[in-house]
Amino acid sequence: MSKNRRDFIGKSAIGIFGLFPPLSQIRSIQESTLGHTYHTSISDTGGLSASYPTTDPNLVQKVVGAAHTQFDVVKELVANQPELAKASHDWGFGDVETALGAASHMGRKDIAEFLIEYGARPDIFAFAMLGKFAAVKAMIEEMPGIQKIRGPHGFTLMHHATMRLRRNNVDGTEREVQEVLVSYLTTIGDADIKAMALEISEEEREKYLGKYAFGEASEDYFNVTINGMNNLSLSRAEYTGRNLLRVDKDIFAPAGAPSVKIQFTIKNNQAASLTIHDPIPVVTATRV
Repeated sequence: MSKNRRDFIGKSAIGIFGLFPPLSQIRSIQESTLGHTYHTSISDTGGLSASYPTTDPNLVQKVVGAAHTQFDVVKELVANQPELAKASHDWGFGDVETALGAASHMGRKDIAEFLIEYGARPDIFAFAMLGKFAAVKAMIEEMPGIQKIRGPHGFTLMHHATMRLRRNNVDGTEREVQEVLVSYLTTIGDADIKAMALEISEEEREKYLGKYAFGEASEDYFNVTINGMNNLSLSRAEYTGRNLLRVDKDIFAPAGAPSVKIQFTIKNNQAASLTIHDPIPVVTATRV
């Protein structure tokens, strides 16, 4: 696999988002994984990167990751390259996220407003976090059912609205307006439909853990592990992991990609192989 392809896939642990962890845990994950050296469109050898004139995937990944919590990093990156405010990153299986989307599901109004000043395109999720009641209400009335659509990593519209209230610096009129918006979404009744996630015991998930190979190259394998948030996770080699949500017996969906199914074949109470359906069968990997 080429270096550019490696960079595109990325190694950031932020890709494991699915079920929402404590804010402190997200911060620690990001601080430990976003401290790498990233480059602009100029390669290490002094020439243009192979992806130019598209934006360097490293920078896109970094600005989207930083937009969850690291305002200083976002300001530095966007000030240097303003178009990064509009860039988006695919964490895996089409779970696409912009920097504004990241700030929105984290309740970071300061980061969101900064990005919008630089041209980021607000959507209903950003409006919900920012307490734009009239805009959210108008969009739902003009397009009934939009409130059921989930944002990045499968976070609901209600999650974006309530996340703002979890911040310590929200009080006075801002809190009152946000609470009105949350009340409105509660009244609608279907703005908080989470992705299916059946319970699975620690003993059950042990049978899925392991390495699954599908080719001869050094990176032609998947790892099924327990990630830092104590969730079952699928990753390609050592790259970005995705939370796996159980949807049926021996069948899982990656967080943020409900149409993708990962089905395990079980023999002697241990997984012998897995097949990824996206939604048709794409690849089968055998446990090694």
